[in-house]
Amino acid sequence: MRSKKCLDCGEEKPASEFWKLKASKDGLAHYCKACFGLRNSRSYRKKQASLGKETRAYRRHSAVPEGMKYCPQCKVVKPIEDFGRNRASSTGLATYCRPCHNKVMADERRRNHGSGRNYQLKLRYGITEQQVEQMVLEQGGVCVICLRADAKHVDHDHLTGLVRRILCFKCNGGLGQFADDPARLRLAADYLELRGSHARGMCIEIGVPVFGGPDRVRWDPNWRTRGDSLKSARHYHRRRRYGINDEDAEWLLKMQMGQCAVCFDFPAEHVDHDHVSGAVRGMACSSCNTGMGQLRDDPIALRRAADYVEGRLVQTVTGEDGRTRLSLTVPDVDPASVPRGGWKAFWEQDGEYRKQTLPFDEELDTPVWEGPGPAGVLSHE
Repeated sequence: MRSKKCLDCGEEKPASEFWKLKASKDGLAHYCKACFGLRNSRSYRKKQASLGKETRAYRRHSAVPEGMKYCPQCKVVKPIEDFGRNRASSTGLATYCRPCHNKVMADERRRNHGSGRNYQLKLRYGITEQQVEQMVLEQGGVCVICLRADAKHVDHDHLTGLVRRILCFKCNGGLGQFADDPARLRLAADYLELRGSHARGMCIEIGVPVFGGPDRVRWDPNWRTRGDSLKSARHYHRRRRYGINDEDAEWLLKMQMGQCAVCFDFPAEHVDHDHVSGAVRGMACSSCNTGMGQLRDDPIALRRAADYVEGRLVQTVTGEDGRTRLSLTVPDVDPASVPRGGWKAFWEQDGEYRKQTLPFDEELDTPVWEGPGPAGVLSHE
């Protein structure tokens, strides 16, 4: 292989270490690539210094070992696994390592958009942080559905992408579990009040809309009877927590034809029970069971959520001063005038109004569940 001596460092190096130069006799530059870079660097930095500008220290790019990459932010040579992907780059890798990339992007968002939250709000919902704060102020600082928790999460219509209102974490998650379906939300409200078709079926089969419960040992003389063989861990868990066993769960599934007792759209997977009495209501699918829990097992909250999805809950009215404001309940009250925790006085009235105005709601001639008595039966009014 042809070699040449560099005039700067004085080392004998292969011809591949020299740039090509047609004006030279041998067709190669007088200096090796490393020395040529140092010469250019000194010239560039001298010119920048004369202009009063600062420059970073010189670094030769080809000095990075194979399988490694230099991060210009932290100035450290790192494995290529520490860099994200970027198809627009000739190397296919991001310019900065992952920690530096996150920091640079966060700084850029703060510089261009004021904050990372403001950037995300504009990107996902097309609104600004100031608009969100104004919406929260109009709501009196509380979630428009439950009227209890702080309004912190932007809720939007997944079909149109339009922002509806600012909700709390639980109500926002509960709507998602019910797939923003007002019919399922109202079915869940009837189910919790033991007014739905499942409760009627239970009354026809066993005379009561619920059964079991941790107190079953007090009124069922055969509950402590041991079987001839050991059962599964789920069997004993159900006995201890819900007052039912595997046979009871299988009977429930058979009566429900394997479907959720709330929506009848998805397979029943979870035992649903009353968190106050402990009695079992039925078997529910994962989304209905979780959604009812996030909406606090409250029929009023479920009906308010249904009206909210349909656009019937939050109304814009004109106040006595001629200004427009929001109305969140029936009877109407200015949200800005209600102190934190003061919505309880309007909660029951609003719930009764929404229960009576449902188009398909009906009174059922069924007994009222008051919990298991000494004989484990319902009390009739």
